Amino acid sequence: MATDIKNKVIISAALTGAMTPKEANPSIPLTPEEIAEDAYKCWQAGAAIVHLHMRDENGIGTMNKELFKKTIDLIKAKPDCDVVINCTTSGDNRASYEDRMAHLGYVKPEIASYDAGSFNWMPNGIFDNAPQFLEPLGLKMKELGIKPEIEVFDSGFINIANYYVKKEVLTAPCHYQFVLGVLGGMEATVKNLCYLKDMLPKGSTWSALGIGKHHLPIMYATLALGGHLRVGLEDNIYYGKGRLATNVSLVERAVRAVKEFGKDVAAPDEAREILGIKK
Repeated sequence: MATDIKNKVIISAALTGAMTPKEANPSIPLTPEEIAEDAYKCWQAGAAIVHLHMRDENGIGTMNKELFKKTIDLIKAKPDCDVVINCTTSGDNRASYEDRMAHLGYVKPEIASYDAGSFNWMPNGIFDNAPQFLEPLGLKMKELGIKPEIEVFDSGFINIANYYVKKEVLTAPCHYQFVLGVLGGMEATVKNLCYLKDMLPKGSTWSALGIGKHHLPIMYATLALGGHLRVGLEDNIYYGKGRLATNVSLVERAVRAVKEFGKDVAAPDEAREILGIKK
């Protein structure tokens, strides 16, 4: 019997992020070996996509392309692992625009983040994604055949993406990732989630997450609204009040939620089909 791809939900695991220290949660992976091992276990648990940041020797986010390559090589060496690789382009906001793109042609991920605007990421400073970065980034992704994951922290980011579609820097239909609950961006409310979904151009695909304690309400609302899910220690280090999470435990809970909702978890190749990615 043919599989109904419309009933499939993609689970993406954002494994480490750029900032949260291991002291906050010992399960946060920092080294290429730790990140690759978590990626493999999350794929086994049901994640179709893994979103990768790199950390330097001090545990701080870095755009070192050699670390990306080592980590991805380790993931691909895992038995039968066909997980979709999604790389950040904002793992070190101190880096130059060129350094934030340097790994794309080097490791050629299937997806990469495209943070579609700048804002005050409180209280640390400006999250800088100026037009002088976004246009060459979009063109580089188009040249390399990498699917942009358009990160949306506020509603105006969707208008920026629309502008670049018209300029043929981005190609429709686009895939959007709603990031709700960052201090300085949109609050993680179901009302805001509905508002963002209603702004999307027809034919778009989308996923959503809520930071920290907002993780579960946004996950359940996303399922109700027909979106895809992102979970992981980059966004939320707790499974519940006072109980630390692991990447695998967050993926496993998302899998159960999808199934209880009456939908099916997308395998990597099904995620590629949904997102229009050629393997």
